[in-house]
Amino acid sequence: MSTPRRLLIIEDDASFARTLGRSFERRGYAVTTLSGPDGLEARVAAFRPDHAVVDLRLGGASGLTCVAALHGLDAAMKIVVLTGFASIATAVEAIKLGATNYLTKPANTDDIEAAFARVDGDAGATIVPAPPTSIKTLEWEHIHQTLADVDFNISEAARRLGMHRRTLARKLDKRHMG
Repeated sequence: MSTPRRLLIIEDDASFARTLGRSFERRGYAVTTLSGPDGLEARVAAFRPDHAVVDLRLGGASGLTCVAALHGLDAAMKIVVLTGFASIATAVEAIKLGATNYLTKPANTDDIEAAFARVDGDAGATIVPAPPTSIKTLEWEHIHQTLADVDFNISEAARRLGMHRRTLARKLDKRHMG
């Protein structure tokens, strides 16, 4: 009898984490969850996951710190970052820190499992010209890069962007997709 795959879900939305966990349990995974980076090392030591799903934005914390910690604890772990705040900057950082893949919400269990399976890049991927980038997209990517640079500290990001903290918070609330 083979041992089940062990999945750690780090997600601050308890309802979503529970639903995702049940879905993976039906597929034969042993599942445990965390709502943020607190207690991560102890949970990994006790549970020994070989897969992880990490939300990029964990309340006031960054999921990128969890990705780095998980990769540092087990470089072979397959880590998928799941986010409603996708940007090129955070995708690149997540991969550099050890994520296997990066998916935007909404993503289902099939999408996540496919991302776990796809650990190698595809040099034969079709290269298509990118559509012109809109000003709103450029603004969002600049905001997100600044947020990543300051470990998602909204006050510091607002200062660096030259805007009021509440203005930045409103922009983030409008952009929230999951």
